[in-house]
Amino acid sequence: MSSDHEDCHLCKEYLREPVSIPCGHIFCSICLKTYWDHTDHTGSFLCPECRVSYNKRPSPRRIGGSRHSTLTRNNEANPPNPPSPDYNVAGPQDVGCDICVGKKHKAIKTCLMCLASYCEKHLKPHYESATFKRHKLVDEIGHLDRQICPQHQKGLELYCRTDQMCICVLCTVKEHKGHDMVSAEQERAEEQQRLGATQAEIQEKIHDRLKQMEDLKQAADALKNSAQRALQECEKMFSDMIRSIERMQQEMAKLISSNKRAALNNAEGHMERLSHEIADLKRRDTEITALSRTEDHIHFIQSYHMLIAQTEAEDLPTVSVNPYFTFGPVTKAVSEMKQHLNEFSNDELVKVAKTINKMPFCQLEESKKKRALKEQKSEAAAAEAPIYKSVPVQEPQYRDDFLKYACQLTMDTNTAYKQLYLSRGNRKATLKRDPQSYSESTSRFDSLPQVLCKEPLSGGAFYWEIDWSGEGAAIGISYKGIKRAGYGDSCRIGYNRKSWSLFCSDSSYSARHSKEQIEVKAPYSSRIGVFLDHTAGTLSFYTVGDTMSLIHRFKASFAEPVYPGFWVWYESAITIIQL
Repeated sequence: MSSDHEDCHLCKEYLREPVSIPCGHIFCSICLKTYWDHTDHTGSFLCPECRVSYNKRPSPRRIGGSRHSTLTRNNEANPPNPPSPDYNVAGPQDVGCDICVGKKHKAIKTCLMCLASYCEKHLKPHYESATFKRHKLVDEIGHLDRQICPQHQKGLELYCRTDQMCICVLCTVKEHKGHDMVSAEQERAEEQQRLGATQAEIQEKIHDRLKQMEDLKQAADALKNSAQRALQECEKMFSDMIRSIERMQQEMAKLISSNKRAALNNAEGHMERLSHEIADLKRRDTEITALSRTEDHIHFIQSYHMLIAQTEAEDLPTVSVNPYFTFGPVTKAVSEMKQHLNEFSNDELVKVAKTINKMPFCQLEESKKKRALKEQKSEAAAAEAPIYKSVPVQEPQYRDDFLKYACQLTMDTNTAYKQLYLSRGNRKATLKRDPQSYSESTSRFDSLPQVLCKEPLSGGAFYWEIDWSGEGAAIGISYKGIKRAGYGDSCRIGYNRKSWSLFCSDSSYSARHSKEQIEVKAPYSSRIGVFLDHTAGTLSFYTVGDTMSLIHRFKASFAEPVYPGFWVWYESAITIIQL
């Protein structure tokens, strides 16, 4: 790999014997050596620019001298040593002064001519000396390197409308020759007008949103009042129903009691009559016993005929008792009433619930423009094949659960950097010294050791595993529209809005997206599991084991299919595992 960078991040001078480290940043050989010699006692080696950490000291790779160093070697027998590098930065939230040596003070202004940031002390020459009269000072800029052309190390002064990017004067000679270009000031002025229209549109949206919020608040208040009234009325009606059931209970109790009393009174009357009849029969039985013992034959005969006639003439009624008489039918009737009431009340409650659920209180409605854009994207996505699709799910915890969403991936040779050697059926990538015999392709990364997979992923959950080895590698995903030409951030996976990545070194991880970089402390692992829920908008990286250990999770809103992609350093390798 070669580089067009001209300035060293440490000494702020033209690169002398430039070398590159696993994270991709370039420095003077002597500057980097001095920097790491200074921190060697700590046992941890940081990239001076992006602060990626390495447990062991990486081996810098020489990438060729700069134009300035070549002229210096030709014109000077003994070129001077480069300035001592600055070892410390102000703080994670501050921008350090580029002039301070040792402990840096907080910068308060940045000079767009000097391309440097100054503290209050070192800013005085810009105010006091006529030499700096035409220099332009602005509030401190946290990413000054973004004001410099990554290829020519010159200040960005122009805007290429053809490629929609800021460029330097030297870019007009070759890379952007014949393009529609204007000065940055002119483009700013025109965009400022559009910005005014955009601001007016935003303010109108704010007004609409405030009105919607007020409407929603009023509706919410009305909803609370309506719910309170419904609750009170339902409580009253249920109380009435409870009282009605209690009255029914009382009526049923009266019915049972009255029937019980009537039956008992009837039984008591019969028992009293039976008692009289039993007493009369016992009297006769006594008379017959006495008659049978008399010695008077005439008295016996006369009394006998009278007793027999009286007994034969008397027909006593029979009292029969119903053995099946019970109040069980009452209990059964009440039980049936209870069952009917439960069924009826449940049916009615279901009807009420369905009626309420069919009436949404509030909902989001997409604009016509957004709906049309989604339809276009859906049609475009349908035209690309094959597209893996799955059902969005809750993120698993165990590896066996992740494997249910495994997808098979292969690297696309049309996107591979020419020094990337693909093997094992295009599932392994290794960075070589010599270019490979790839065909010409506009999809190829022409300056960065990167490659994308063939398979676009969209509309569900997907899982894949990566083995990596060496000093450094990055694993991530990207939209198809990521730029392929040049060294800029717009081409690097994870350094722009179109991609997300996890950079792996022997001692740390670094999660990257757009302008954000998060240092992640997690145990070293040579195998990384990647779980993408495209629908839910999450991208998660895990150390692989029976129980998966989360390294980092991105949350995003994926607007189109994404492609797994990789960045590989010298003597490093990336392998897609077949699951």
